[in-house]
Amino acid sequence: MKTLTPENRAKFDQVFMQVVMSVQAEAQQSQPQQAGALAAMFHKEQLSEALQGCAMLIAGWNAGGVDETGIARAAKALRGLGRADLASRVEGLVRIDEE
Repeated sequence: MKTLTPENRAKFDQVFMQVVMSVQAEAQQSQPQQAGALAAMFHKEQLSEALQGCAMLIAGWNAGGVDETGIARAAKALRGLGRADLASRVEGLVRIDEE
């Protein structure tokens, strides 16, 4: 986990939470990329992984940093959902305090 100073956490709290919440909302609105039961099952599994990764990010943030395992988990699942744009947003969180 990348630890942040309390000052940086306070400074970037709103941005961090906006990114995570918007990624969660957009992921939940996604649809399976193909028709069929197998595609629906894969989509549900990937969506669950993405949301769990986001939950890890929030827990890590509350503990004082950015959970890089959560980033990896969420980004991998988001790419599986065909949302590389969202995966890139999540991956950018590790650099939130770099200006």
